[in-house]
Amino acid sequence: MPELPDITVYIEQLRPRIEGQELQKVDLASPFLLRSVEPPLSEFVGQPIRGLRRLGKRIVWCFDDERFLILHLMISGRLHWKPRGTKLPPKIGLAAFRFSTGTLTLTEASSKKRASLHLVRGSAALARHDPGGLDVMTAGLAAFSNVLKRENHTLKRALTDPRLFDGIGNAYSDEILHAAGLSPLALSHRLDDAAITRLFDATRTTLRDWIERLRREVGDGFPEKVTAFRDGMAVHGRFGQPCPKCGAAIQRIVYAENETNYCPGCQTEGKVLADRSLSRLLKDDWPRTLEELEEQHGRR
Repeated sequence: MPELPDITVYIEQLRPRIEGQELQKVDLASPFLLRSVEPPLSEFVGQPIRGLRRLGKRIVWCFDDERFLILHLMISGRLHWKPRGTKLPPKIGLAAFRFSTGTLTLTEASSKKRASLHLVRGSAALARHDPGGLDVMTAGLAAFSNVLKRENHTLKRALTDPRLFDGIGNAYSDEILHAAGLSPLALSHRLDDAAITRLFDATRTTLRDWIERLRREVGDGFPEKVTAFRDGMAVHGRFGQPCPKCGAAIQRIVYAENETNYCPGCQTEGKVLADRSLSRLLKDDWPRTLEELEEQHGRR
């Protein structure tokens, strides 16, 4: 799932291409993509995009009269900038947004079509799509600590809960916890002040470093290689490979649709966390699907 660094770079590269441009046409290949009909899509066609913003892991296009188009890529949704007139690819193509400057296509390479497009009117309606998590890039240590202690969860769950922290998902939470030297299953209420400070610093540094890496990778182009598994990651997606810090083999915990990667040498005092012995903890503290985790704020 594209997370805060990926969404940040998407928006940075969309701005010079579509901001201020008229949305000339929208081709929808999948009727399931559009999750709302008021205001209708026709109200957005022919109108200029006045701004773009990030709302958690969502990309928001701002139009006149407080109308907003909200794209949520979920796990497999991806954006592609193509020349004018480009046709949608078969099977994976969901939508094409057409501008005088080019065509933005939305694809989803998964049989489970989870990506969504919402159209809303008014700031209150937009706010209902905000999970409410803290923006760690602008928050201070005290605010971070307060949110972390609000509920007692494993650190993996706390970091990826969109009600608590903004824009962090499966991949970057692994990297953050490795940088902080903390177990993914440590409980938030048991962290002392030094550990919380370490986690706060690791969160900001990891996200900032990856934003800069992705910016350098993309340059003046468009991010076409958005993936959860990237060269240069310390633990995520590196099961069985040596830790870049201590050389221990990276381990993983798999539960339902979720996977956690960690280094036993750097994070768990040499202990390997067994899936079986953790099943009850994970059942109590972790939704069965990433989609459930992403959407559960709306049911509370």
